Amino acid sequence: MRNSLLIAFLVLAAFFAMAQQKPAAQTKSAPAAKPAADSGRLPTEAEVDAFMKATFGYDAQLTWKIVSIKPSVAEGLAEVTVEISGPQGQGGQKFFVSQDGKHAVVGEIIPFGAHPFEQTRRILEKKATGPARGPANASVLIVEFSDLQCPHCKEASPTIERLLKENPDIRFVSQNFPLPSHNWAMKAAQYADCVARASNDAYWKFVDGVFAAQNEITADNADQKLTDLADKAGVKGSEMATCAAQPETESRVQASVELGKAVDVNATPTLFINGRPVGVSGNNYDALKQIVDFAAKEK
Repeated sequence: MRNSLLIAFLVLAAFFAMAQQKPAAQTKSAPAAKPAADSGRLPTEAEVDAFMKATFGYDAQLTWKIVSIKPSVAEGLAEVTVEISGPQGQGGQKFFVSQDGKHAVVGEIIPFGAHPFEQTRRILEKKATGPARGPANASVLIVEFSDLQCPHCKEASPTIERLLKENPDIRFVSQNFPLPSHNWAMKAAQYADCVARASNDAYWKFVDGVFAAQNEITADNADQKLTDLADKAGVKGSEMATCAAQPETESRVQASVELGKAVDVNATPTLFINGRPVGVSGNNYDALKQIVDFAAKEK
């Protein structure tokens, strides 16, 4: 179908804000390796803006901002990321531009080969240093990138908890990935970072407490609510508040975000099971269990 690419792009844009708040799709891209050394000429911001205007200019409610234009991991393609805003909210959208500047490709570039997730697994084994549960030598490593303000992270939490309880040979690591569209997520991540540094056990109680109180927390009352929840988790809330306000705490959270971006996280919650990126929701336990069992056998 001649217009299928355009239609796909339009559908992605129209529903992007909704998709950004849903669990990451199980077909989501695995991580990028180093950019290709020569991906050809990159489109200019003016060219991208003109393309966006020609494609979406008919809808006055849609606006966009160019986030980045860079070489793709696939030689000959440029990777373009834009932030699209509309009545449903805002979120990032990625597409690829051919070297001749005449074609745009919507979708994901995924690794290929007999062990397509191995590079991501190694990256996360080395750099995912967030609060952890489970045996250090477990055959399965699960890393979650989560946002404490994200309602779908809250909905997915019981599924993850069941997975860990019923499958003890899992090492689970929690990484902060506050989304910029959430107005108190960064602050919550900073509190969570401080709670984890004070007590690993308190961290999990704090996360559960934040999810339980999610609807009551606002940008205006976040400090007080998060301080109280830290107290209830078993650490001194006032000390956590002081720690959360320190520049080095924000730097640690930002480092976790950058790690997520390095393995192509663009929605929360996103799980990596031995490097394989998967989405998690309140009703996909069986699918996750199959992947965990498969990963354990492969290991």
